[in-house]
Amino acid sequence: MIKGIVLIAIVIAAGMAAVKDGRIIRATGLTGSCSIVQIAASGSRLEACRAGALHGAPNLGGEGCAAAGAAGGETYWRCPPSVAS
Repeated sequence: MIKGIVLIAIVIAAGMAAVKDGRIIRATGLTGSCSIVQIAASGSRLEACRAGALHGAPNLGGEGCAAAGAAGGETYWRCPPSVAS
Protein backbone atom coordinates (compact mmCIF):
# COMPACT_ATOMS: atom_id res chain seq x y z
CA MET A 1 0.00 0.00 0.00
CA ILE A 2 2.72 2.49 1.00
CA LYS A 3 4.84 1.51 -2.03
CA GLY A 4 1.92 2.35 -4.34
CA ILE A 5 1.37 5.74 -2.74
CA VAL A 6 5.08 6.56 -2.94
CA LEU A 7 5.20 5.46 -6.59
CA ILE A 8 2.20 7.64 -7.47
CA ALA A 9 3.75 10.60 -5.63
CA ILE A 10 7.00 10.17 -7.58
CA VAL A 11 5.14 10.01 -10.90
CA ILE A 12 3.12 13.13 -10.04
CA ALA A 13 6.26 15.03 -8.95
CA ALA A 14 8.07 14.04 -12.16
CA GLY A 15 5.09 15.18 -14.25
CA MET A 16 4.93 18.52 -12.46
CA ALA A 17 8.66 19.08 -12.97
CA ALA A 18 8.37 18.25 -16.67
CA VAL A 19 5.49 20.69 -17.18
CA LYS A 20 7.22 23.46 -15.21
CA ASP A 21 10.33 23.08 -17.35
CA GLY A 22 8.22 23.97 -20.39
CA ARG A 23 9.89 21.75 -22.98
CA ILE A 24 7.02 19.28 -23.12
CA ILE A 25 4.44 22.05 -23.51
CA ARG A 26 6.45 23.64 -26.35
CA ALA A 27 7.07 20.27 -28.02
CA THR A 28 3.36 19.46 -28.07
CA GLY A 29 2.60 22.85 -29.65
CA LEU A 30 0.51 24.25 -26.82
CA THR A 31 2.58 27.43 -26.52
CA GLY A 32 4.28 29.42 -29.25
CA SER A 33 8.00 29.24 -29.86
CA CYS A 34 10.70 31.01 -31.85
CA SER A 35 13.83 29.77 -33.56
CA ILE A 36 16.73 31.61 -35.17
CA VAL A 37 16.60 31.31 -38.94
CA GLN A 38 19.54 33.47 -39.95
CA ILE A 39 22.39 35.37 -38.28
CA ALA A 40 23.92 38.26 -40.23
CA ALA A 41 27.62 39.19 -40.14
CA SER A 42 26.68 42.22 -38.02
CA GLY A 43 25.25 39.89 -35.36
CA SER A 44 21.61 40.75 -36.01
CA ARG A 45 19.35 37.75 -36.36
CA LEU A 46 16.14 36.76 -38.09
CA GLU A 47 13.78 34.71 -35.93
CA ALA A 48 10.73 32.73 -37.02
CA CYS A 49 7.93 32.44 -34.43
CA ARG A 50 5.16 29.87 -34.60
CA ALA A 51 1.85 30.23 -32.75
CA GLY A 52 0.77 27.64 -30.21
CA ALA A 53 -2.68 26.17 -29.55
CA LEU A 54 -3.15 28.00 -26.24
CA HIS A 55 -1.33 31.25 -27.04
CA GLY A 56 -0.58 33.13 -30.22
CA ALA A 57 2.90 33.61 -31.64
CA PRO A 58 5.40 35.24 -29.28
CA ASN A 59 5.81 39.01 -29.66
CA LEU A 60 9.50 39.90 -29.75
CA GLY A 61 8.84 43.66 -29.97
CA GLY A 62 9.66 44.08 -26.28
CA GLU A 63 13.15 42.71 -26.94
CA GLY A 64 13.96 45.40 -29.48
CA CYS A 65 12.99 43.30 -32.50
CA ALA A 66 11.07 44.62 -35.50
CA ALA A 67 8.39 42.66 -37.36
CA ALA A 68 9.74 41.46 -40.72
CA GLY A 69 6.64 39.80 -42.17
CA ALA A 70 4.75 36.53 -42.08
CA ALA A 71 4.72 33.48 -44.31
CA GLY A 72 3.71 29.85 -43.99
CA GLY A 73 2.15 30.19 -40.56
CA GLU A 74 5.25 31.81 -39.08
CA THR A 75 5.90 35.40 -38.05
CA TYR A 76 9.40 36.71 -38.76
CA TRP A 77 11.28 39.19 -36.56
CA ARG A 78 14.56 41.02 -37.23
CA CYS A 79 16.40 41.35 -33.92
CA PRO A 80 19.48 43.38 -32.94
CA PRO A 81 22.72 41.66 -31.97
CA SER A 82 22.69 39.94 -28.60
CA VAL A 83 24.61 41.65 -25.85
CA ALA A 84 27.30 39.33 -24.52
CA SER A 85 27.89 39.52 -20.79
